Amino acid sequence: MDYAGDITAEHAWQILSEDPRAVLIDVRTQGEWDTVGIPAVPDASPDALFVEWVDGNGHANPEFVATVTAACGDTDAPLLFLCRSGRRSIGAATALTNAGYGSSYNILAGFEAPGGWRDCELAEG
Repeated sequence: MDYAGDITAEHAWQILSEDPRAVLIDVRTQGEWDTVGIPAVPDASPDALFVEWVDGNGHANPEFVATVTAACGDTDAPLLFLCRSGRRSIGAATALTNAGYGSSYNILAGFEAPGGWRDCELAEG
């Protein structure tokens, strides 16, 4: 595995609730944010960071790593990557691990799949 690991949405929510350095990074597309919605985060957490891993046409974002590293200077902070189903976020977590962020995690089930972020939000809300 080329990143810190896979975690459930519930575990990610817990990390965000307990570690003020932790950042939820939503790597879906602008179209997904506009049509499906954006994730809520725990009150104790900073706002989510929205950076497309690929655009709506499937083209890689060449500024992805630079954008995330500019926003997240602490290389020890937990970075929690979220996509629709937990697949694109693996590439994002790997890219940031390669950039020196050793606590880069993929959120299993993503935003929409059963057991994903939406289910976690509903349970917390």
